[in-house]
Amino acid sequence: MLCNMKRLIFVLVVGVMLCGCHSDTVKISGRLLGLGSKVVYVEKVTGGEAKLLDSVMLEQTGDYKFTINDVDSTPTLYNIVYHGERIPLLLTGGERVTVNSVGSPLRNYTVEGSDESELLREFNQFYVEGLSRISSILENYSGANLSSEDKRAMMQEYSQEYRSIKREQLRFIIENKERIAAVYALYQRLPNEKFLFSNRDDIIYFRTVADAIEASYPTSPFLPTLRTDIARMEAHKSLISQIKEAGYPDFELPDMYGKKIRLSSLAGKIILLSFWSAEAGSMNNINAELKTIYARFAEQGFEVYQVGIDTSKAVWINSVQEQQLPWISVGDMRGGNSPVLGMYNVKTLPANFLIDKEGNIVAKNIYGNALEQQLEKMTL
Repeated sequence: MLCNMKRLIFVLVVGVMLCGCHSDTVKISGRLLGLGSKVVYVEKVTGGEAKLLDSVMLEQTGDYKFTINDVDSTPTLYNIVYHGERIPLLLTGGERVTVNSVGSPLRNYTVEGSDESELLREFNQFYVEGLSRISSILENYSGANLSSEDKRAMMQEYSQEYRSIKREQLRFIIENKERIAAVYALYQRLPNEKFLFSNRDDIIYFRTVADAIEASYPTSPFLPTLRTDIARMEAHKSLISQIKEAGYPDFELPDMYGKKIRLSSLAGKIILLSFWSAEAGSMNNINAELKTIYARFAEQGFEVYQVGIDTSKAVWINSVQEQQLPWISVGDMRGGNSPVLGMYNVKTLPANFLIDKEGNIVAKNIYGNALEQQLEKMTL
């Protein structure tokens, strides 16, 4: 009895080990028929860029097989590429997936063994068909010898098709908001358009999906992308709603003690809005030079509102204290994802904006003698 128990435990342990070893592996197989291409590829999509992983020759029967290693435990986007068309798959480590098609792969494929990939196929079916109809309308519209009435009719047809696609896409997203397929649907585009959901109020769909994905797939690599894009949309809305008659976008950020300080609280002063990074470690000389200028003009109504574009609060605070920076130092510790960068279209650091007492931005990226001379004129 004891011997049998030991044998059972051994078998269970080996089984767990074997499952663990293969939990990050995905096997894809299937049959692709009806076209003349002989090679099929598989690629991984990360950050919007596709990286080729492998390729195989189709057998005479059209059969093929792939083995993909190091697949994430949350659904990740891959493409099967055949005859210039991409079949999108959302794969999770451990899956055994079958993908077949006859004729055009994207229009006619089937998928088994991956729930997220099957859901993605459902979305792709109506989306690709709608995209084809819109492309056909646009192609006919550009044709010669069309009357004004014909063009108006085509534009009406285009608008109806557009609304139909968006309505169906929205239904899919709301019904499947907790699935990665909904993230894919959010980012699909139509011809001559950045994103299907590109209106300012469409941020609600991004928030809905992000919140649901955070609950269902908290470690998904798609989640940071969603949050970053939501922050950018919020910044854009803030830019539209918060630009004062004075002429500059307003915002507030916390200082090292957590106290939030609004930029517009300095209204009536000459403000240097400065963006820098303590983590970069290469901007101390600029701060040292600015301290000299600040000491000269502070009593004449000059104030510096400096935003730390950092991710480590400890590094930022230590640098502010070590340099004994005498002005207002704030930061949200979101680094390059800070919404304020988008509000002022800051692409590189350091950067600054000089705002006069009336609230007008009068100079950008002004340092040293140029800044000092400008302040002399403004404080006369």
